[in-house]
Amino acid sequence: MLAIPVLAMEARAAELDDDGLHKTPWMRETFKDLREDLEEANAEGKRLVLFFEQRGCIYCTKMHEEVFPRPEVGGYIADNYFVVQLNLHGDIEVTDFDGETLAEKDMARKWGVLFTPTILFLPEEVAVGTSAPKAAVAMMPGAFGVGTTLDMFTWVREKRYLLDNGEDFQRYHARRVSERDNGATD
Repeated sequence: MLAIPVLAMEARAAELDDDGLHKTPWMRETFKDLREDLEEANAEGKRLVLFFEQRGCIYCTKMHEEVFPRPEVGGYIADNYFVVQLNLHGDIEVTDFDGETLAEKDMARKWGVLFTPTILFLPEEVAVGTSAPKAAVAMMPGAFGVGTTLDMFTWVREKRYLLDNGEDFQRYHARRVSERDNGATD
């Protein structure tokens, strides 16, 4: 039976930046041109993931204080993902895969992002003319515990969404919970 070990939390959560968003060492500073970010992620052998957050988001804080500092989560993300953070109310320009450039807040509206955190997982290739949410292989809207978060990042990294085995994410997660066999959903 597999178990996620109970490890000590790292000494501190990510620091708040001037924009009020938590910053982790594995978040990338980019020009927010998603096609360029995807190319860079692919060159590093990582998956591109977009994190929408906002100032004062208690759920974002929960993730940054309780979930991402856990070595099995933060380490997995750092090793396997190219993370671009977007501000739900931000003014920095983002260029979507379809070529449209909008401020972060307008891109959030275009993509229908209503809650924070919202995490979009992108494939290694995105067709020309496709927007990020249409290309996304998965979306994680909201804050979740350690097990659910790690399971989602693992499910995407292993491309389990491509398997024709009837095991969507919820079934995969339920199986993983059962394998952990500690009675907890995380």
